[in-house]
Amino acid sequence: MNRCPKRWGTMMGEHDAERKVVVVSGASAGVGRASVREFAHHGYAVALLARGEEGLAQTEREARAAGVPVLSLQVDVADADAVRAAAERVESTLGPVDVWVNSAFASIIAPFSKVDPEEYHRVTDVCYHGYVHGTRAALELMRPRDHGVIVQVGSALGYRGIPFQAAYCGAKHAVRGFTDSLRAELVDAGSRVRLTEVHLPAINTPQFSWVRSRMGGRTRPVPPVYQPEVAARAIVWAAEHPRRRRYWVGASTVGTVLGQRLAPRVLDLRLGHTARRAQVRDLPAPERDNLFEPVDDARDFGAHGEFDDESSTVSVLDELNRRRRLVTLLGSATLAAGAAGYAALRKR
Repeated sequence: MNRCPKRWGTMMGEHDAERKVVVVSGASAGVGRASVREFAHHGYAVALLARGEEGLAQTEREARAAGVPVLSLQVDVADADAVRAAAERVESTLGPVDVWVNSAFASIIAPFSKVDPEEYHRVTDVCYHGYVHGTRAALELMRPRDHGVIVQVGSALGYRGIPFQAAYCGAKHAVRGFTDSLRAELVDAGSRVRLTEVHLPAINTPQFSWVRSRMGGRTRPVPPVYQPEVAARAIVWAAEHPRRRRYWVGASTVGTVLGQRLAPRVLDLRLGHTARRAQVRDLPAPERDNLFEPVDDARDFGAHGEFDDESSTVSVLDELNRRRRLVTLLGSATLAAGAAGYAALRKR
């Protein structure tokens, strides 16, 4: 990858001191694409980092339609120098970066024994080292100002690995450990830069139309499935409320985390018996995959995958996260009313 990232388009002018700037990696499709829309809807100037030419171009058009400044950069996040150069270009074009979202994705779905070392390294380079490179670039900008938020887009699979996704699950586990360590270092330094995580359930993205597979058929997300806009709303909320260390999106994410903590052996057995049929469809695998080269270089895949008919548009847990104060107040009022009622009964 070229050390100097290619710029596909900008909407530039004088920097608006009142407008926040966000950088989103993996911006050309799926969760990253939906997050760009959501940030643009909230008035952020948006910088888009991704590999695919057509996907970036279409995402840029969508952000422009919201009337915000846009910068698109063709970058492979596995290239640390390219990510650093992109960060510098963003600051010189859009202004100081307030939020950096790491959400780039690449994977292979296959039994571990059928994954070549270079394939495993590639998944790790994008899904783990890409987050490290993005975080480093963001901190180099944010720490001198003592201001900024970094959002790590994680997964329920960062708490519990599932069969046939060892490389991806390993990378997501690594991101959690890395983020915990760095967060403590920022505390030690007295820094006001914030790190937060958003861990997602299965999302209806185009990844299953282009992920490399050796499962004998086309893959699919493990139900229940949510639309990428659910993830995007959680990511923007986390960026604007970063005091919480992490957010879990979807009841299935909570169930996965708690199941791993309370009954990991049960999950071993259940996943061992069900994971194959839960992830494979009776359709031929894609002719092209995006592990090493983008497939949206000539075609735009959009934010949604092939599972609109079964995907939820709302996560109750996510809604409760955003209304946490109201829920707390209602809960306190309910407890108080219950205590008063109980006291009244005791007096009779």
